[in-house]
Amino acid sequence: MLELVKAGGWPMIPLLLLTVVALGIILERFWSLRRKTVLPPGLGAEVRAWAARGNLDPTHIDSLRRTSPLGALLAAALDVRHRPRDQIRERIEDVGRHLVHRMERFLNGLGTIAAAGPLLGLFGTVVGMIQMFLGILDSGLGDVNQLAGGIGKALICTATGMIVAIPALMFHRYFRGRIAGYIVDMEHEAIQLLDTLDTRPVAAPTAAGARGITPSTHLD
Repeated sequence: MLELVKAGGWPMIPLLLLTVVALGIILERFWSLRRKTVLPPGLGAEVRAWAARGNLDPTHIDSLRRTSPLGALLAAALDVRHRPRDQIRERIEDVGRHLVHRMERFLNGLGTIAAAGPLLGLFGTVVGMIQMFLGILDSGLGDVNQLAGGIGKALICTATGMIVAIPALMFHRYFRGRIAGYIVDMEHEAIQLLDTLDTRPVAAPTAAGARGITPSTHLD
C-alpha cells in the first residue's frame, strides 16, 4: 500500500486526506443517526398519554425537547397546544425544517468528497502523465516496459479517486434515505399527537338555546 502511495506522487496526499475525512463523517453519522437516538421507542405513545391526562407542565416539555429530534418536534407542538390546529402544524413544519438540517449535518461535505474524489484522481493522473512525457522529451523513448510502468503509476491516482468517491457517494445516498424515512415517521407521530390534542370539548348549547327559546324582557 505504501508503495502505491509513493508511486502516485504528491496528488495522493489530498486523496488520502479526503479518505480520512469521509471515513470520519460516515462513522459520526452512523452514530448520530441511530434510530433509538432519533426516534426513541415508545416516546410518542408516552407523550400522547401526557397530553390525554393534561400532564403538560413546562418541566416535562423542556425535558422532552432535550431527549431527541422526535422529542424536540413533539415539544414544539406542545408549546402551542392551545392554538388552532393549523397554527400547530405550522410550528411543527418550521421546527421540522431545522431538525432535518441538523440531521443532514456533514452530508454536504460527504457529497462534495464523492464529487471531488474522481476529479482529484484525474488531476493526479494528468500530472503523472505530464511528468512522464517531460522525461521522454529529455531522455527519449527508452524502454517500452518502463513507459508502460510509468503510465500504470499515473493511473494509480485515478483508481484511488474512485475508491474514495464510490463509498462516499453510496453512504451519502444511504444517509439521505435514512433521514427521509425518519421524517415520515416523525410526521406520523406528530399527527397522532395533534389528533390527541384536538379532542377538546366543545361548549354544549344551553337548554334554552337547544329548545329554540330566546330570552325576552317583560315590561311591567
